[in-house]
Amino acid sequence: MSGFKTLDDVVVKDKVVLVRVDINVPYDPETKKISDSERLREHAKTIEELMERGAKVVVLAHQGRKGDPDFIHLDQHAQLLSTHIGKKVTFINDVVGSRAADAIKTLRGGDAILLDNVRFLDDETKEKAAEEHVKSMVVAALSPLADMFVNDAFSAAHRSHASVVGFTAALPSVAGRVMERELRSCQKALHPERPSIIILGGAKPDDCMKVMKHMLGQGALDKALTCGLLGQLMLKAKGVSLGQPSESFLEKKQVLRLVPELEKIHGDFKDRIEIPVDIAEEEGGRRVEKTVDQLPCEGVIMDIGEKTIERYQEVIRAAKTIVVKGPAGVYEKAGFEKGTRAILEEMRKAQAYTLLGGGDTSVAVERLGFDLKSFSYVSIAGGALITYLSGKPMPGVEALERSRR
Repeated sequence: MSGFKTLDDVVVKDKVVLVRVDINVPYDPETKKISDSERLREHAKTIEELMERGAKVVVLAHQGRKGDPDFIHLDQHAQLLSTHIGKKVTFINDVVGSRAADAIKTLRGGDAILLDNVRFLDDETKEKAAEEHVKSMVVAALSPLADMFVNDAFSAAHRSHASVVGFTAALPSVAGRVMERELRSCQKALHPERPSIIILGGAKPDDCMKVMKHMLGQGALDKALTCGLLGQLMLKAKGVSLGQPSESFLEKKQVLRLVPELEKIHGDFKDRIEIPVDIAEEEGGRRVEKTVDQLPCEGVIMDIGEKTIERYQEVIRAAKTIVVKGPAGVYEKAGFEKGTRAILEEMRKAQAYTLLGGGDTSVAVERLGFDLKSFSYVSIAGGALITYLSGKPMPGVEALERSRR
């Protein structure tokens, strides 16, 4: 990949390789158990490759934030990584002390250890440049013991934290396989085969608006198909009254403030933004469809309507690059999964590069019975994907680019 080296460019046999991954996963405070996740499975592949190539692997990761219930040790993470790899990943209950140093010094080629939660260190989450982070505890303690740094944590690369950027100023540094795949998928979205479309839904219209504005402004999109809360806000931006229940919900979510900016975006890119022409509301527990001309609603809007589905399917069929961020409606509720299911089914059949934006989208895919392998790539990033597609700085990526040697 241009800009920096990958694992294809280095020899790792018998070298101490520090690998930063993002295996921050859901945690149940009642059972005190973590959940398995696609992140764990994907990062396990990078670790397994390094072990098979004879590296002495030292894995760095975090879980939760200080003060939160999921701010825990990483012993369970080591167990799940071991299960996925089929080889022991030994948990070390230390990050920068003598136990960590001794464990690293006694590693043999093909061994792997997981150090404890890097966010236990007070200076880990301070936002600093890579050169400044050389003095941070984790970099100062571990870089003298290592030969190379692998940043595989694309989903943490929008943060300029010590373990994400600091090692790039102290050690030869390359991108791991997850980092490489995420960046390739983003590049295909930002430099697409045409026609290129993005489907923007879900419950985070702020993120959707940032991505839409940047990609339309960069000329990377032929069409933006809006649904979910963004679709409702776009209707508001056109002066449509949604009805008190839906507008109260949008007010509660504190997203009505986006309407003026969406009015401007719609004015600038009117021909490239698709807005719902009908919706499905809940009335007495039933799905009731109404055209935009029939609004406002008496119930809460929970999905796009049949005419919008047909229009969006038509656009999807003609596309060569398709990105989706968020479901079309409240797919968890019976009767209101129709829009999300129809869009995913059309994407599954499309002769196009299809990128699913992780999070709620991948959950919807699995819950509705689709195979993730039916799509070209399913991102395991969250905020980092939004940051990248919005054209915002990615300190972890930029640090790798500067460290090329």
